[in-house]
Amino acid sequence: MALGVADMDATHREFVELLEALRGADDASFPGQFAQLREHTRLHFEHEGRLMKSCRFPATGEHNSEHLRVLGEMAQLSRSVAAGRLMAARSYVAGLPGWFSTHLQTMDAALAARLKATTAA
Repeated sequence: MALGVADMDATHREFVELLEALRGADDASFPGQFAQLREHTRLHFEHEGRLMKSCRFPATGEHNSEHLRVLGEMAQLSRSVAAGRLMAARSYVAGLPGWFSTHLQTMDAALAARLKATTAA
């Protein structure tokens, strides 16, 4: 999971911890934990956006589009969660580890490589 960029690695560990807690949450705690994951994800993606800008990352548009897609899905699901309908959100959360692994190995790894190259230069 580590990409060699300390602040990205720390944020990714926090995301995984929140996700794991949410996957085991009971119905009473799920809404609050889902909101916490959503807010963490928003801040996580904003931070990566700043990193992309700082190193003039060539795939910024594609990477940001993926972030916006995930945030949009979370926003839509949060409305269902607020109404007490948890099944779709639970299903979404169950699929997030697979999405995150792919995102980390592709988009985030490319960003980390660019950041390391620009700091070494």
